[in-house]
Amino acid sequence: MFSARNLLCASLCLSTPNVFALGAGDIAFTALNTDEDGWAIVALTDLGAHSTLYFSDSSWNGSAFTSAEGFHTWDTGAGIIAAGTVVRFSQIDQIGHSVSVGTLTSTGNRALSSTAETLYAYQGAGASLPATFLAAVSSESASAGAAAIAAAGLQGGINALILPASTDYSEYAGIRNGTANFASYRPLINNAANWSGFIDGDHAAAQPDLAAFTISPVPEPSDGWMMVAGLTLIAARWKR
Repeated sequence: MFSARNLLCASLCLSTPNVFALGAGDIAFTALNTDEDGWAIVALTDLGAHSTLYFSDSSWNGSAFTSAEGFHTWDTGAGIIAAGTVVRFSQIDQIGHSVSVGTLTSTGNRALSSTAETLYAYQGAGASLPATFLAAVSSESASAGAAAIAAAGLQGGINALILPASTDYSEYAGIRNGTANFASYRPLINNAANWSGFIDGDHAAAQPDLAAFTISPVPEPSDGWMMVAGLTLIAARWKR
């Protein structure tokens, strides 16, 4: 027979939406195209099925959005998105805007500015109610970009990126394999020196690299190797 506590827990489980909590740096931007009005991200941890992430280029002052620009709601889809997967968001200012995995809905002025822009990724109670900022990319001036990401509790080079001012198109051009874990990619991806891009021209047709990021974990010592090492140590002690 269920106790009152068990019934309460069951009720809460049935009424609570699927929430897969993430932290700062669990995703990172890998491309920004203000000509096409799109971007790409990489998951640096697994993203649970039907997780909800939000994106906005509205101005954030540390406690609220202070401009009514684009707000985008991304449902990650029915399956787990494995760490290392790159996801592209395309033509987000068009009726036919799309995302390569899951579904995207958008409101507000969805066009990205090629002169000065900061785009945030976050989770929260709604598109205008962020609780945890996950990543950001800025094409404002160095000082304005630093202030914009700091207001969200993020830091350039760690979980946010500051590109040259007025970037039209840029993408991460660094390594995508060989690190011991996915967290090791964070400082690489968020370092503008590892990006390649343009501050003029029309790059609306540019295609970002969607190759997955992979890791090469350090292998654990085998049982046989451990036995040999142990016998070697014992032999060394007997020789003393």
